Amino acid sequence: MNEKLVAFERLLNIMDDLREKCPWDKKQTMQSLRHLTIEETYELTDAIIENDLDEIKKELGDLMLHLVFYAKIASETNTFDITDVLNSICDKLVHRHPHVYGDTKVANEEEVKSNWEKLKLKEGKKSVLEGVPKSLPALVKAIRIQDKAKGIGFDWDNKDQVWEKVKEEIEEFKVEVENKSEQIEDEFGDVLFSLINYGRFLDLNPEDALEKTNKKFIKRFQYMEAETKKEGKELSDMSLTEMDIYWNKAKKLQ
Repeated sequence: MNEKLVAFERLLNIMDDLREKCPWDKKQTMQSLRHLTIEETYELTDAIIENDLDEIKKELGDLMLHLVFYAKIASETNTFDITDVLNSICDKLVHRHPHVYGDTKVANEEEVKSNWEKLKLKEGKKSVLEGVPKSLPALVKAIRIQDKAKGIGFDWDNKDQVWEKVKEEIEEFKVEVENKSEQIEDEFGDVLFSLINYGRFLDLNPEDALEKTNKKFIKRFQYMEAETKKEGKELSDMSLTEMDIYWNKAKKLQ
């Protein structure tokens, strides 16, 4: 434990030095750091998907620096400091885990989630969906919305019901496409939302699944580019049938 405290104190001291002596660090604001923090978060998720533990460690360090940075900036105007930040999250965790720090009994993780959402409402939240950030990417937002609705019992009973809903939404989408309706986009969104819901019932994370498919496509496409260049060809000059030959080779290799 002492080593952890020493390491954290070292980071705080370095942050103090940088804020005082480094021209770049002195210039930063919460607003200027925001996009960098988002970038660091995505780099962490990339490392997690690749299961690169060494890279995960590095990216966690980068994010930790950002958290300390924000707290340092706030401390300069006496708004809050790192102590306030840490005590705040500790207090919230204790309050939201009465099954650990109180007398509440829970049977499983679903009851934990349900209690969590109920406690948030008691704390003054008007909606269980308030905690879903508006700026989240739509796919991730859909996952969080469904998770939170489930937390208070608004959910399907089983995956078969959800699959029927998926098929229903696909049929409605097909009708709108055939009619060239103005509702095509809405119906397409309904299809995606229902598929995300079905993935949840299969314990699949749609964001992770889609990102793995993205990476798979990139690898196969770049293989096509490399192989055709070796033969002095350009993909843009080839027919789809010709490209399919290279694509099928890539599928066998990956």
